[in-house]
Amino acid sequence: MEKTIERTELDYGLDDIAATVRGCRSYRRFDDGDPIPRELMLALVDLARQTASAGNLQPLRYRLVSDASVRDGVFKRLGWAGYLATWDGPELAERPTGYVVVCAADKVTPLTWVDAGIASQTILLAATEAGFGGCILRNFKPDLAEFLSLEGVEPLLVIALGTPVEKCVLEPLDSSPDGIKYWRDDQGVHHVPKRSLEEVLV
Repeated sequence: MEKTIERTELDYGLDDIAATVRGCRSYRRFDDGDPIPRELMLALVDLARQTASAGNLQPLRYRLVSDASVRDGVFKRLGWAGYLATWDGPELAERPTGYVVVCAADKVTPLTWVDAGIASQTILLAATEAGFGGCILRNFKPDLAEFLSLEGVEPLLVIALGTPVEKCVLEPLDSSPDGIKYWRDDQGVHHVPKRSLEEVLV
C-alpha cells in the first residue's frame, strides 16, 4: 500500500506538501545561533488567522515572544517531554528562539480547541516550509499569563520555534519497544512510533 500511496501523491501533485507534513515533527532542540525572525513569526500568525474557525467566531489571539529575556522566562515555565522522564528540556544553546502563545479571548469551549489545533498545526507546517521547526506544548505553569501580562485572554498552547538541531524519525508502531511512547537512542535521534495506514482506516 505504501508504494500505491507514494504514486498517488505524485499523480495528484501532493509530493511537496507530503514532504512538508513528514518533515513537520515535534522538535525540542534548536540552534540558538540561528534564530527564527520575528517577521516570519508574524507571517505565521497571519496564515493562522486565515484558517477555518468554528462558527467563524475567531476566538484565538496570539502573543509573540522573541526577546531573549522574555524567552528565558517562558522557557522556565514549560514542561518538555512527558515520555522522557529524565530530560529537563533543551540546554541553553539549544533552546527555542521564539514562541507563539496561542490564547482564547472568549470562554473556552471544545470548539475553541478545534480552532487552536488547526491554527497551531498551520503555524508548524508553515515554519517547516520556511526551514524552521517547532513543538506544540500544553504543559506550562499557571503563572504564564501573569508573566506575559496577558489580560482578557487565556493561554491554551505554546508553540516553541527555532532551527532544529535534532533528527526525528518515524517508526512503525508495532516495532516500538514501548508502544506509543517516543524515545531517543544513544545518538540522540528522536524516534516516534506511528500507526500504519491500515490500522487507522475504519
